[in-house]
Amino acid sequence: MSETDAQGSRARRLVIKIGSSTLTTSESSIDYGYLRKLADQVARVRDAGWQPVIVTSAAIACGLEALGIHRRPTDMPSLQAAASVGQSALSTAYAEVFARHGIVTSTVLLTRRDTADRQAYLHARNTLLRLLDLGVVPIINENDTVAVEQIKFGDNDTLAALAACLIDADLLVILSDIDGLYDANPNTNPQAKLIEHVDKIGPEILAVAGGAGSTVGSGGMITKIKAARVLMVAGIPLIICYGRQDNVVEDAAAGKQVGTRFSAKARPHEITPRKLWIALGDSARGAVVVDDGAKAALIERGSSLLSVGVSGVEGRFDAGDIVDIKDGTGHLFARGRTAFSADEVELACGKTREAIERNRLLAALAEKPIVHRDELVVFE
Repeated sequence: MSETDAQGSRARRLVIKIGSSTLTTSESSIDYGYLRKLADQVARVRDAGWQPVIVTSAAIACGLEALGIHRRPTDMPSLQAAASVGQSALSTAYAEVFARHGIVTSTVLLTRRDTADRQAYLHARNTLLRLLDLGVVPIINENDTVAVEQIKFGDNDTLAALAACLIDADLLVILSDIDGLYDANPNTNPQAKLIEHVDKIGPEILAVAGGAGSTVGSGGMITKIKAARVLMVAGIPLIICYGRQDNVVEDAAAGKQVGTRFSAKARPHEITPRKLWIALGDSARGAVVVDDGAKAALIERGSSLLSVGVSGVEGRFDAGDIVDIKDGTGHLFARGRTAFSADEVELACGKTREAIERNRLLAALAEKPIVHRDELVVFE
């Protein structure tokens, strides 16, 4: 399959994320029957003109099965050893089910270290695009064998969102063990209703997302919502749906109603590849809290963040680090690359521009924004 179709337009790109609880049985072993059916669906959407990429979980679960370990260990060396064994089994399983359709797969293992560096981020993007151009279905997973807390994505929902941004996908489908986002917890509230479409993620949507999900995976609905928040800014629709529903991947790709669809009405501001890298490619080192005036300037006018609008600092960060930007209620509405350290920003909090200009230690903060608009992503 070539990069472009017969009309010369770019082929549509589809990222499919599969959670551990969907891909494995109740005993945490690979569900080969499900995997074969999934490969059948992916082959059909590929024939329909899509270029699919799969973001998978379950390497650790597969490794524990192969090693005969029945309870998930808590120490990092055992988990990484299981991942090393399991990744081989998982890659083989994908290769075998897709070989039935004459489709070649590849294994792409990533950590935050690979995406925190801008050049490495671009190399990963170029590799994935070349694989698609060659007709390969890339199978992406976090490199759990070497990842530690400081460089882990923490969940494959974030990794899937990153993959979608890397290849400028037209759609991301997250195959989960739940139908989508509900307005209440469906496990405890029988009146809970599925939210079929979301075009803005505010505090109320984050509130109903709840906490972590099953014990098999490391993510939950909240991580999916956070991934959706970035993708909506990027103009990439995301669908969360029940992964074991018949033909769900085909239906989602065909535009049929399945699960919850997140899609922004319009991109709020200009979104460059660099801004997407800032939003997803590196974990935030801390946060700055801004007043209502600064929040309005960032959202409504696309302004840079100035020191006079900052009312507080959270965490310790250095110049050049990625920081979250929150309002007075604690709601995270933006992220950016700071030009100053936490100590410098903290000293400027509550001071007027004139007071900052008069202070020789802080004068630079009066002349230069804390976060320039070119390195700022607003989620609203």
